[in-house]
Amino acid sequence: MKIAISACLLGEKVRFDKGHKRDEFVMDELSKYAEFISFCPEHFAFGSPRPSIKMVKDNENLKIISNKTGEDLTDTLLQSSQNDLEKVKTNNVVGIIFKSKSPTCGLISSKVYLENGFAEGKDDGMFASLCKKEFPLLPMEEEGRLQDSWLRENFIMQVFAYDSFERFKQSAKIKDLVLYHQHSKFMLQSKDETLYRELGRIVGNHEPKEFSDILSEYEYVFKTAISKKSSIGKTRNVLEHIAGFLKTFLDSDEKKILHEQIDDYANKIIPVIVPLSTLKLYATKYNVSYLLEQTFLNPYPKELALRSDIKSVK
Repeated sequence: MKIAISACLLGEKVRFDKGHKRDEFVMDELSKYAEFISFCPEHFAFGSPRPSIKMVKDNENLKIISNKTGEDLTDTLLQSSQNDLEKVKTNNVVGIIFKSKSPTCGLISSKVYLENGFAEGKDDGMFASLCKKEFPLLPMEEEGRLQDSWLRENFIMQVFAYDSFERFKQSAKIKDLVLYHQHSKFMLQSKDETLYRELGRIVGNHEPKEFSDILSEYEYVFKTAISKKSSIGKTRNVLEHIAGFLKTFLDSDEKKILHEQIDDYANKIIPVIVPLSTLKLYATKYNVSYLLEQTFLNPYPKELALRSDIKSVK
């Protein structure tokens, strides 16, 4: 799969001071599972090194101004941003990771100044804003927020789910969609129960509709659902639901241990990987295929170890 990433996070020396901001998670872990498409509109517009720039609010419009000369660089940067946008489009990426606080790439983290020089607030950088308009359902985050274990886990799950659906829809038929929805059940419930039920209605096709229309409607709601953030409460409900499929196989002591683990997870004593591993163990031991086929149990490579941190849930 392909992920578009700010070039400086890849270690490329494209910042205004000809430096970089190499991101360890991106380069040392995520790089094992994705091809990166780099972008840096500022570098291609102005080169490196270059004078720094800032966003300035002029009435309701945002302009890009040189900190050194005060020159209006809006049109130049917009052209470069549109070129990089086209690059992202043609590469069919399944996610974007931006550099935080950048006037070009920040996601609601780019400082906005008034013409008198005072800070007015924060907004999206120019390129990030274009991406949000062009790809409203595409997973997007900035590296600063990905330092938060909860946001990182949610983002990576979203990226892998998005990629999974992109590959699935290439040759899908209605029977395939029924199975895909079935396998996605617990993952979707951990995100948004209402949208999960809406997806079930779409798959049910009570109208009826052409499959192309069903798939298109399902895709929109599915990608909206996976963009939602998980919570301890929603995840606990899913864990309890999974445990319900195992109750006929377990003795009283096994049930007690399992539910203690779920309680400990909910109380932030242990990470979610502990009850999940126990559930997977029992599902494998008793060959409960319905559970073993659930995306929620393996939403991304286990080597990323994102569920091993107590702070990966809120």
